[in-house]
Amino acid sequence: MNSHESRALHMLGEGLSALGITPSDERMHQFSTYLRELKKWNRAFNLTGIRDDKDIIVKHFLDSLLYLSPMPNGFIRVADVGSGAGFPGIPIKIIRPEIDMHLIEPSGKKASFLRYIVQRMQMQGIGVIEKRIEDTSVSGDFGEAVDIALTRALFDIRAFVEKAAHIVRPGGLFILNKGPKVREELNESEGLRCELLRYPLPLTDIVRFIVIVKAKDAVQG
Repeated sequence: MNSHESRALHMLGEGLSALGITPSDERMHQFSTYLRELKKWNRAFNLTGIRDDKDIIVKHFLDSLLYLSPMPNGFIRVADVGSGAGFPGIPIKIIRPEIDMHLIEPSGKKASFLRYIVQRMQMQGIGVIEKRIEDTSVSGDFGEAVDIALTRALFDIRAFVEKAAHIVRPGGLFILNKGPKVREELNESEGLRCELLRYPLPLTDIVRFIVIVKAKDAVQG
């Protein structure tokens, strides 16, 4: 590990602590592997426009972990919709290995990276679905409906709830991570009962908004 990576991981440890998460050796090793492999694949396949170690740690790793706060403890089934290079699903899985995680990503090159990194990090209870969310089915892709569907800036609130409704169990949750324009989206989401949580992004002066919508309709798969 070079000095630049070492400084970046020290920053990650500080960020985890700020979120109330213990930066254990195992967790730090997994994040280190993830960072290294992401940068390697990014040079060849342009998986993400964020390339600097510090920015990856803050804007990908720590930002992904903001989803943890409203998620119930214990075993749950989660779908990361539009996972891209694994955000927020893989950072969440590192911290909460008991979660049954599904990474939904239609891009072939990104799905290939996801399969590789899951195998490279020897993660259990996590799978990659190389499809658009609209083309998935509960019976064919998940086995049973998920408790939570997550997405990260891929959809607006209403579009996400509509597109992912068929995979979330009644009473389950949709969770989105939004920036300062979230209130505009909320105003356009009339009819949806949304809970809004405000969190500072560690090591920055950025404020993020976690939007939670409870699923009401029965799942059809």
